[in-house]
Amino acid sequence: MHFGPRAVFAIIWTAWVVSWLAAGFWSGRTQRRAGSTISWAYRVLLGTGAVLLTPWAARWLNAAPLWNPGKVGAYLLAAATLAGVVLTWWARIHLGRLWSSAITRKENHRIVHSGPYALVRHPIYTGLIAAILASAIAEATLTALIGAALIVFGLWVKARAEERFLTDELGADAYEAYRRRVPMLVPRLWRR
Repeated sequence: MHFGPRAVFAIIWTAWVVSWLAAGFWSGRTQRRAGSTISWAYRVLLGTGAVLLTPWAARWLNAAPLWNPGKVGAYLLAAATLAGVVLTWWARIHLGRLWSSAITRKENHRIVHSGPYALVRHPIYTGLIAAILASAIAEATLTALIGAALIVFGLWVKARAEERFLTDELGADAYEAYRRRVPMLVPRLWRR
């Protein structure tokens, strides 16, 4: 059985979405939630971006491809997408029952600073950004690129709001020390 690049992307994203939603039941009890205004802001950005990223949006809006990544390029971008979603799962499993789709403080919440959280403070978002950018480059339409930009901006907004919330909830001293030591979204690839 042979799968073309578009089918490979569909399999990766469908498997990720289904497994991510199913794992939503594996989470600790929420003790406090962030305000709803910021939640709506990042959710609108993420939802709009996700719709624009799809091949269906490109067809519906008559967005022609801006370039052709070629078959080899598409498979390499699919591998980058897969690597990004694998990072999201590594981070989610490492976070355990502290994970939440919303900005919350869970029961027995603490700062996790090991595993992928030693590389970046938001490895789930980093993995998503890598996967989404690779998918948008493979899709090669203006709608996909705008969608990816909206998602990246939405994840940045969410990460900033999450950090303010965690600083208030867990204490500025503890969280600030972690912030000084570990970058937000892009790992330090080398040290001077």
